[in-house]
Parts: sequence; C-alpha cells; structure tokens
Amino acid sequence: MTNELTHVDPNGDAHMVDIGAKPITLRRATAEGFVRCSPGLIEAIRLNQVKKGDVLAVARIAGIMAAKRVDELIPLCHTLPVEHTKVDLQLQDDGIRIETTVSTTSKTGVEMEAITAASIAALTIIDMGKAIDKGMVIESIRVLTKSGGRSGDYQAPKRSGA
Repeated sequence: MTNELTHVDPNGDAHMVDIGAKPITLRRATAEGFVRCSPGLIEAIRLNQVKKGDVLAVARIAGIMAAKRVDELIPLCHTLPVEHTKVDLQLQDDGIRIETTVSTTSKTGVEMEAITAASIAALTIIDMGKAIDKGMVIESIRVLTKSGGRSGDYQAPKRSGA
C-alpha cells in the first residue's frame, strides 16, 4: 500500500483523480449504520404511528436517492452510473440497523455511495422520529465490504461483541 495522496497534485492542491485509463469492472460495496433510539419510537415505527409517515419506507427511499447524488455532495467523487441500490432497515430493541448495497459497472468503486446511502437513511430516521425521541444517536457507519477494481476485495473486521 502506498502513502501517496491520490487526490493531491504535486503542488499540494486537491484535484479529482483521473480514472480515464482504468478498466470498467463490476464494483459493489456494502455499508452499515445504526440509529440508537428509544423503545417508544421503535414501537411507533413498528405500528406505523409516527406522524410524519412510514419511517422505514421514507428512509429507504432517501438512502436510494442519496446513493445517486454522491458526486453532488462530496467534491472529489466521480459521477457514477449507479445500477442498483438496496437499503435494508431492521428494527431492533434499541434502534434501527441500516445496511446498504450499491453496485455499478464502472472505472471506480461505490464505497462512498453505499456509506452515503446509510448516512442519509439514518438522518431521515432522525428527522422523522425526533418528535418522539430527541436523543437519537447515529452510530457505527462504515463500509462492510467492497469488491471489484485494482485494489481488490475488502471485508471489514468483525466488531467485538457483534
């Protein structure tokens, strides 16, 4: 692994990496996040009694939309043809687990798309549930896996206690 900064030119200025010569390959990334919230909010979501509407459906759509807009949000990210985005939301006793998977056939990876989808889904949950639980916390947003490309596959280490 090199310590060379890929987004900095010889003058120290930030720039977008030239991916023109890279081969087009299937790229896939999965990310996760967790929104810790109260049992009262979990129950309201389960019963679809949150005044703003179906929290899980709206968070799922927000995550999908976010994956398609990463190049507009993060300055040095490339515009990618996102071919598939999946956002899974799982109610647990102490919160909502988010898992996102994004895929493309392109010259660069979709890790940022997957992690952005998880982040925006989490923010949407907070926006929709804040009237019931003002103390929600977003935790553990990270890339779980990635495949495709020159750097090969990646699998995040298991968390202790997970």
